[in-house]
Amino acid sequence: MAPRANWKGFLRLSLVTCPVALYPATSESEKISFNQLNRATGHRIKYLKVDADTGEEVPNEDIVKGYKIDTDTFIEVTKEELENVALESTRTIEIDEFVDRTDIDPRYLIRPYYLRPDGKVGHDAFAVIRETIREMDKVAIGRLVLTNREHIIALEPLDKGLMGTLLRYPYEVRDPKEYFDDIHDVKIAKDMLDLARHIVDQKSGSFKPDKFEDQYETALVDLINQKRAGKPIVPKERPRGENVVDLMDALRKSVGGAAAETKAAKKPAKKGKKAAAGQKEMLMPIAGKKPAKDTAAKKPSAKPQRKSA
Repeated sequence: MAPRANWKGFLRLSLVTCPVALYPATSESEKISFNQLNRATGHRIKYLKVDADTGEEVPNEDIVKGYKIDTDTFIEVTKEELENVALESTRTIEIDEFVDRTDIDPRYLIRPYYLRPDGKVGHDAFAVIRETIREMDKVAIGRLVLTNREHIIALEPLDKGLMGTLLRYPYEVRDPKEYFDDIHDVKIAKDMLDLARHIVDQKSGSFKPDKFEDQYETALVDLINQKRAGKPIVPKERPRGENVVDLMDALRKSVGGAAAETKAAKKPAKKGKKAAAGQKEMLMPIAGKKPAKDTAAKKPSAKPQRKSA
């Protein structure tokens, strides 16, 4: 069952309209999250909304938005007034134009969403819009209001649905000249470029997300499991960055290292127990992580774990 929609409204291409629902395409719910605790008591820290001058707690129904004019002056804006800012994009994604995918600068990309028909009606109209975009090999550009802000959204076919990517406005993208102007102009020798290209050739492949593991998340799981088991925590030695004295020598060594990695990768791996998808499992389920499979839970532990003091 699909999660709750972030937005519901209509998708419109000229006179063709259909009801649609927008869902987040990504999730970080599987990442480990921490609570803040009082070191002295071990109790969770609770945050209260208080009046900055009186120090008294303010109930949610008495909290309104305000725009700061100066240190002590605010313009109060109510929820009703915000809702009265009647933009058509509040309820409708109007497709304004079609562009090539390569025309969209990656710096403007914010986050992806899934767009699908909402309810039993409108599937035909949705399919017409989707297949038109697919056959033209274009990206449709529209606008929608999400979280009280109007966003540009780029729509492109994905399987039977559409993927919508929120885009930034030009004023949200910083000028690279502020960061790159003081980079020195360097003339690079041809033999250095040849060696660098050779390294790239040896490391070239296809992007397969399944090959990558969140190493930091795995290290957090190991840390928590060790603390649960009452084991001492031994800090690992951090990798040290080395200053490159001879760039040509470093490139030659890199070529040899890349060749060794490629040779090792081509060797058939030994068949072993198939690992479960995702990161390493906890000894017990914790907030933010999926519970371990029943089969894993039934395995007897080699040694009884001692409770930490």
